[in-house]
Amino acid sequence: MTTPIFPIRRRALVLGALGGSALSMSPLALAQQKFVNVLTGGQSGVYYPMGVALSQIWGKALPDTKVTVQSTKASAENLNLLQAGRGEMALTLGDALSDAWKGDKEAGFNAPLTKLRAVSGMYANVIQIVANADSGIKTLADLKGKRISVGAPKSGTELNARAVLKAAGLAYSDFAKVEYLPFGESVELMKNRQLDVTLQSAGLGVASIRDLSTAVPIVVVAIPPDVVAKVGDAAYQPTIIPANTYTGQTADVQSIAIKNFLVSHEGVSTDAVYAMTKSMFENLGTLVAAHSAGKGITKEGAITGTSVTFHPGAAKYYREVGLMK
Repeated sequence: MTTPIFPIRRRALVLGALGGSALSMSPLALAQQKFVNVLTGGQSGVYYPMGVALSQIWGKALPDTKVTVQSTKASAENLNLLQAGRGEMALTLGDALSDAWKGDKEAGFNAPLTKLRAVSGMYANVIQIVANADSGIKTLADLKGKRISVGAPKSGTELNARAVLKAAGLAYSDFAKVEYLPFGESVELMKNRQLDVTLQSAGLGVASIRDLSTAVPIVVVAIPPDVVAKVGDAAYQPTIIPANTYTGQTADVQSIAIKNFLVSHEGVSTDAVYAMTKSMFENLGTLVAAHSAGKGITKEGAITGTSVTFHPGAAKYYREVGLMK
């Protein structure tokens, strides 16, 4: 029996409409996402410039995909948006990711966010407590009775603030005023003497604190190792803010570090996540150029520090480079 001619014509029409360019496209390109929305944080933090740099890398790796960047309230909001399918990639702090995976209601997650998938460990955030020099604040104990900003509500910074202040024996009720503001707004209030201190969880050299330190004299408040130990979470590790990270900071200051992660969700295609993971590690210089925190991103640190299931696209890349079996 002769094969009907219509299907053959239809196939020819489809191929003709696609043109020669389609024939030259790789299988990866054909399987791309149509849209990738990168969820970041406030524009005065590190997540936003890092997200912009990632979007530039991914726009080239996925040439037929529209890659956009969204400024958000950061970690907790990003993870809830991913769970709802309102973003494809997001940056988040490690403790927020752990809380989301478990469904910690106090941290802003009403149920476990089981659609999340880890893509890569990134650089470490450093919890930086910075006071106006004329506030009289020199130690954590001096914070009592002062006016503080702890980051946007339920942001990664605010969750960090709760943990660190509790470990230092302080509650929000111990302060004269508690503001829940993004980094840039916190700094503006400090410049105007409407706040005494800001707590910011970000990469070293974050633009907001650099701006503050050039405008008014500051004190970077130490968080000693014994306070780090009292947090009681392995995600928090002792670290140092090196001397001269900020104008007027002439000595090393003890602090806490917590790892950031790049996260996706189960609905994003394996091929797209593979391409994004691979291209990110092949273009780390672009991330360093966007912010010095990018220096902390390494392949070796990509797969440690979280119990969240890795996206199969990311896992495919890590198997190729010998990091996963």
